[in-house]
Amino acid sequence: MLTGDIALEDVLNRNAEDAAAFLCDLIRFPSTRGKEGPVNKFIYEKMWNLVSEADLARIPDSFKKHRGYRWLISDLSYEDTPNVRLTLGDSDNKAKSLILNAHSDVVPASKNQVGAFEPTIENGVVYGRGACDDKGQIAAIYLALRSLKVLGLRPKGKVTIDIVIEEENGGNGTLFAIQDAPKADAAIVMEPTELKIIPAVRGAVWFTLTCVGKPGHSGRAGDVVSALKLAVKAMSALEKYHDDLLASSRGKNPLFDQFENPMPVTFGVMNAGDWPATAPATAIVKGVFGFLPNVHMREVQDGMTDALRNQGDAWLREHFELKFDMLASDGNEIPVHHPLVTCLESASRRSGFDAEISAMTASCDAWFYNNQLGIPTVVMGAGSLKHAHSNEEQIKIADIEKMGMTLIHFIDEWCGLEEIAVS
Repeated sequence: MLTGDIALEDVLNRNAEDAAAFLCDLIRFPSTRGKEGPVNKFIYEKMWNLVSEADLARIPDSFKKHRGYRWLISDLSYEDTPNVRLTLGDSDNKAKSLILNAHSDVVPASKNQVGAFEPTIENGVVYGRGACDDKGQIAAIYLALRSLKVLGLRPKGKVTIDIVIEEENGGNGTLFAIQDAPKADAAIVMEPTELKIIPAVRGAVWFTLTCVGKPGHSGRAGDVVSALKLAVKAMSALEKYHDDLLASSRGKNPLFDQFENPMPVTFGVMNAGDWPATAPATAIVKGVFGFLPNVHMREVQDGMTDALRNQGDAWLREHFELKFDMLASDGNEIPVHHPLVTCLESASRRSGFDAEISAMTASCDAWFYNNQLGIPTVVMGAGSLKHAHSNEEQIKIADIEKMGMTLIHFIDEWCGLEEIAVS
């Protein structure tokens, strides 16, 4: 059992500046999809001596044939783009085990974002792409590991840390990681949650809708069918399905009921036409359809297709294609009274704050552990989702410190800590 919380706080304070510098180093790597290799090798080099085992988990290109693989890019190679797996503690005793997960990939720079990969620190806040999503979470893990080493402590139970690629485009890195993930009693997927404990996460499917019309000159209105107008009708039908699904999902998990629209449908891209006086032949709409954990992605995909087939326009019913070839993830949930949740509440109190329990209205990789491996999983991390993917992405160093301390207290209560010789 960890004693001397004042000593722990002092160690964390002394190492927080180093963790912030580490985060700035991480931000300098423009680790968008396919470019995560250099940052993961840097993470490995920085952290291997803080753990019992460290491995650059290389992903074979053949993994792209896995049935759960998302968003295929045929010429993308994984030859030099590994995950990182770190392990510490003992799997041979009866102590509880834990998996931590964070991702090193980031989305591209936002429009008008200057110096996205040139981090700055102002008034105790780190700015830059990935600051909170998700490299700040890696910095919190680093701070916790470094502090445990300084204190000469290690977990009694096995703690596995997966730093993964490709979370932003659907979770291929975590999908690979769970293929040989150790059995564990709990998992924490680290995302920016404002230090809230998230036992319920919504799902999402990304879609590409193609509407096919009958093109022609504006002077022959009776002979043409505008694919653009069909797309507007299709979006209306999908919004109607969304509203019905949300209404039927209300009350299934009260954590979501605080939000006006916890599962939005977003139409993000539209391409149609090439001349103002010509009805376009095709219209392509790309977007994201969110849903709550009471339904599954296959049900939602079927429901979206049925909504388009059953709407009123006879031409549209026979002239659309709906594809789900990008991100697709189920939601996940565990009860708010689950020991994982209550233990994290206790750890946060020991760290000087009361963590709120809430739901996540975005999707992430938590469902891989919770749904596919049956490991009780929550999401928690420093920083705020409102800053993620924005041109003002940021994270407070003090919150990284709080998250690092919470991880240590949680490991202490969940796995147990024991003294080792300080090297």
